[in-house]
Amino acid sequence: MIKAVIVDDEELGRSVLSNLLRKYCPEITVVGSAGSLREAKKVIEEINPSLVFLDIEMPGGWGFELLEKINNISFSVIFTTAYDQYAVKAFKYSAVDYLLKPINIEELISAVKKATVQDPKKNMESVQHLVESYHNSGVSKSSNKVALPTHGGLVFIDLADIIHCEADGKYTWCCLADGTKLHSTRSLKEFEEQLEQSGFCRVHHAHLISLQHIKSYAKGEGGQVTMSNGDEITVSKRKKEDFLKRLNKI
Repeated sequence: MIKAVIVDDEELGRSVLSNLLRKYCPEITVVGSAGSLREAKKVIEEINPSLVFLDIEMPGGWGFELLEKINNISFSVIFTTAYDQYAVKAFKYSAVDYLLKPINIEELISAVKKATVQDPKKNMESVQHLVESYHNSGVSKSSNKVALPTHGGLVFIDLADIIHCEADGKYTWCCLADGTKLHSTRSLKEFEEQLEQSGFCRVHHAHLISLQHIKSYAKGEGGQVTMSNGDEITVSKRKKEDFLKRLNKI
């Protein structure tokens, strides 16, 4: 039995989710619920659940704030929201699942499956990164790490170790300083949104580079950069002006 708590300010929302879990996720047993952040903190600390379904917008604050008030988080979190604009960077960059209301049954089953097989230590790292991403636009400033979702799970990487990222369809190859290449399930556009304020620049439709890892730049129609690992990357004509402006600020 996997104990779960549902946190939602709407009684109907709690009831609907509880019924869906009972019908489609029999491994989950709802052992508590709460309609406010204050009540949720008390219920979670008393019950010590393995899984929490947490609404983002709650009376008295945000669901993120509840996580900041709980010491030693030992449960998985699946966020629920009726507002798509809230399901943005923090979720993408921490790889913590969310469900958009009205809840899709297949997405619910998938989210529950991932949450229940996740290693507890990795989950705590993911949740902590989520909270920091909420405040810091996706980059954990206290640890200077980013969370990379891959086909095999979540990998935490030091920001300084990323040399460049290369688009691979809807996925991305991340080239690291130790020679490793990670295949991330995040798109290059998402990487650009996350890292553009952290010294990264989009120099081509298929390439995002770390300005700190540039070894040299050769002029041309667009030009070409050589990175610290020896990789040579073309700068597109359209991206050249912005790239040179960024380069001159280093």
